[in-house]
Amino acid sequence: MGVASETEDIPLLQVQTADPSFKRTGNVWTAVAHIITGVIGSGVLSLAWSTAQLGWIAGPLAMLFFAAITLISTFLLSNCYRTPDPELGPGRNRSYIEAVQLSLGEKRALICGFFVQISFYGTGIAYTVTSAISMRAIQKSNCYHKEGHEAACEYSDTYYMLIFGFAQIILSQTPDFHNIEWLSVVAAIMSFTYSFIGLGLGLAKVIENGYVKGSIAGVSASSSIQKMWLVSQGLGDIAFAYPYSLIVLEIQDTLKSPPPESETMKKASTIAIAVTTIFYLLCGSFGYAAFGDDTPGNLLTGFGFYEPYWLIDLANACIVAHLLGGYQIYSQPLFATVEKWISGKFPNQEFLYNDFSVKLPLTPGFRLNILRLCFRTVYVVTTTTIAAIFPYFNQVIGVIGALNFWPLSIYFPVEMYFMRKNIQAWTKKWVMLRTFSLICLILTLFSLIGSIEGIISAKLS
Repeated sequence: MGVASETEDIPLLQVQTADPSFKRTGNVWTAVAHIITGVIGSGVLSLAWSTAQLGWIAGPLAMLFFAAITLISTFLLSNCYRTPDPELGPGRNRSYIEAVQLSLGEKRALICGFFVQISFYGTGIAYTVTSAISMRAIQKSNCYHKEGHEAACEYSDTYYMLIFGFAQIILSQTPDFHNIEWLSVVAAIMSFTYSFIGLGLGLAKVIENGYVKGSIAGVSASSSIQKMWLVSQGLGDIAFAYPYSLIVLEIQDTLKSPPPESETMKKASTIAIAVTTIFYLLCGSFGYAAFGDDTPGNLLTGFGFYEPYWLIDLANACIVAHLLGGYQIYSQPLFATVEKWISGKFPNQEFLYNDFSVKLPLTPGFRLNILRLCFRTVYVVTTTTIAAIFPYFNQVIGVIGALNFWPLSIYFPVEMYFMRKNIQAWTKKWVMLRTFSLICLILTLFSLIGSIEGIISAKLS
């Protein structure tokens, strides 16, 4: 999940009422653009490593499998936008949580909300780890260029995590998501830039080698158990790179009708997932073909490439710029939810909510309040601390991808489909979807356990 969605269409996890003045003008191609922007992100950097763990046959097949699952999930969710009829119903579900609450009730909406918040929080940790690795990679790249490729250019990434965390403390004081739209635009541009640089460098390396590296079995391991753990981590990384369930209904809410929004969304999703999958296959395959068993965990920071050093620096600078915005895109919905809950619990504590003006020398004035300053600062400190304790790129994104894949991309979409279509138990469709959900659950648990084992092993080694 992928790492999933880096667009302005992140759900605020609150039931929203339709704005009568809001005009929906989107079409197939605007939806395709939103989806591609939402899916392609930092998860693409681990796909070459994932392909290396799985091998030349299982690696590409795994990406196709996750693409198919993502498409099925999107088709199920797109039917949940209008109620009670998916094409003609007058009611609209404008966010994932709203659809779950209406279809499955308050209890399961709370459970769903918990997984959504865990997804947002975990992504903040992953982005802190990734940004620090990229900042360190810029320093290492310059060192290798000056001192030679055999130089001992080793640096700690904790210092860079602290820099990233400090920047997020400042950015987090932005009142709400709508005040950082410019960050979304920057994040999307940076995402595409470093992804294409990584693809281009992999292709250039294969041409330079003059042959394709790798094998059907993938990277060899010291034992069959160790190989199994590596395979599970690779699957978790692919899971992180793909799903975009949390933004499906938000994108659908931008579409005009006729034709029915669900029809347009299904067509757009098919096109976007096809384009994304081709891009992912190219990135994963060229990276593995270039380095074989030596494929780095992160294509742009593992130093399979040393030159041109300025291009590697540019790519990593784009990653950092993207993640500065991406962190906020994922955190602001969580901020809004928690702060709304606190204000409901303690409505009379006005000193928590009153804004006060702050003006520093040479900077524009801005407004703060005690609740926002304290809660958001603590939030950033905790994500930075956890990232510093577990600074392992592939294993961390594997855990996050696996932890959220089944509940958010499979379980809730399937359950909402059963409820809305009144699918009876033990009918053919019920058995097929239950089997589909069970297979995905087993796959998710396998990836989760393997990725956790990877973090523990890396920590103990």
